[in-house]
Amino acid sequence: MITPAFTPTFTRAVEAIMREASERAILPRYQSLSSAEIDAKAPGDVVTVADKDSEALLTERLSALLPEAAVVGEEATFADASVMDRLKDRLCWIVDPLDGTNNFAAGKPPFGVLVALADKGETLGGWILDCLTGRFCHAGKGAGAWIDGERVMATPSGEALPVAAISLVFLEQARREQIREHIAPHYRLVDIPRCAAEQYPRIVLGTNDLSVFERTLPWDHAAGALFLNEAGGFCARPDGSPYRVDEFERRGMIGASSKALFDDLAERLAALG
Repeated sequence: MITPAFTPTFTRAVEAIMREASERAILPRYQSLSSAEIDAKAPGDVVTVADKDSEALLTERLSALLPEAAVVGEEATFADASVMDRLKDRLCWIVDPLDGTNNFAAGKPPFGVLVALADKGETLGGWILDCLTGRFCHAGKGAGAWIDGERVMATPSGEALPVAAISLVFLEQARREQIREHIAPHYRLVDIPRCAAEQYPRIVLGTNDLSVFERTLPWDHAAGALFLNEAGGFCARPDGSPYRVDEFERRGMIGASSKALFDDLAERLAALG
């Protein structure tokens, strides 16, 4: 389909909405949340009043911008899992109203806002806002990747051992030990930021070369995966198949600053069985 995700005017409108959510719903609560404004969704996963207010604002504004698109928000889906079904056969906005909530709730960076537009499972546009620095990344399918108005291409770190941010948080213990024994020696492992709005730009900008993701929920990865691929990196399932937002039950994805780095890590992971 022809999508407005490629046009500068449309991107400026999305950016304005995301900045409004950041300035009105998120930043006024930064380092000033009360305990009553933080709830546990699951062990190690919290939601704040800022998440909820940001999603409400984003849902209203994005729906007005493109009325034919449904909205799939992280918090709406937590309340009603059937919201995810919209991803399979609809034009949809995908909204992470506050990515990096655990960081935000702890009063530390990074955290941001993620928005994507997808049609029948395929991501067409992605927008990433870093709330504190104001850095704005966006990409359109077939239209390249941009940071603050400048087109960007993924740049490897150039280090002797590729820099890999590998999340072990959602892995079973046996898999964690496999990664530590068979994967770690080939890379310089670094901590993950627990914020996709930061992780994907790190790969494009050469801070990291690679990242491995276990959970691949659409609000966390739709915008970033498109951004990385449009920047000339390579983000896909470990078997090389493309990431689709309607395959939200699948696990596992690799993001890399080059296809060669992706292939090397994918081969090593495949050898683990």
